[in-house]
Amino acid sequence: MENPEENQVKPSDAIVGESAGPVDIPESSQPRKSAKRSEPDSSFNYPIFGEASASADTQQEESGGPDDAVKQNENEEPVQERRGFIKFLCVLLGSLISLVPFGAGLRSYFDPLARRNKGGGGDGFVRVTSLDAIPADGTPAKFAVVADKVDAWNRFQNVSVGAVYLRLVNGEPEALHTVCPHLGCFVDYRPGNGDFFCPCHNSNFNLNGVRVKGVSPRAMDVLKIEVRNETEVWVKFQNFQPGHSHPVPV
Repeated sequence: MENPEENQVKPSDAIVGESAGPVDIPESSQPRKSAKRSEPDSSFNYPIFGEASASADTQQEESGGPDDAVKQNENEEPVQERRGFIKFLCVLLGSLISLVPFGAGLRSYFDPLARRNKGGGGDGFVRVTSLDAIPADGTPAKFAVVADKVDAWNRFQNVSVGAVYLRLVNGEPEALHTVCPHLGCFVDYRPGNGDFFCPCHNSNFNLNGVRVKGVSPRAMDVLKIEVRNETEVWVKFQNFQPGHSHPVPV
């Protein structure tokens, strides 16, 4: 007797025998992937804040972080200090260089003695002549005053800076300026009249320089005189402003 179980065809064998290709599994039989809920990304949900945050992160990465910024500032401080010191030094040197001519100009402006004629010593006295060159009878004699002319910038040696009248009075020399106190004309000595005469405005002075007549506002200007080394006649030569009733040094 045949076994009924042998005649039955197994479904799996039939499927294998009919097709050697791949087995199609219905879609319904494939397992579904479980959908995972993702958290929202703030950088995309809020684009403005997201871009700003990304930009800040990028800048921080490029700059190297706060520690690198502190180191950079520490390196820049010595450089700035050196630059400031160099600027200060340049200003100081420029000021010192400009003060030299400025100081010389002020000295020549406020101190007329710096521009005045000087000779011999630094006290303003100039060696004019010797005692034996002055007439012994008391007659006035005219002598040129030669000295070094000095101003703020230049020095000229042995320059004629003016003239004086010298005469002996009781054996002692006296000096009178040759310029008339009126308007600065030169006074002449008149041997025939025994006086001094200004040809500009007819002012007369006696041998001592005292005004006799004329428009001169004062007598002839008397200059200080010294005898040095027993025979040398030194005169403190200086000019005076004309037109005043008393001597006013220039």
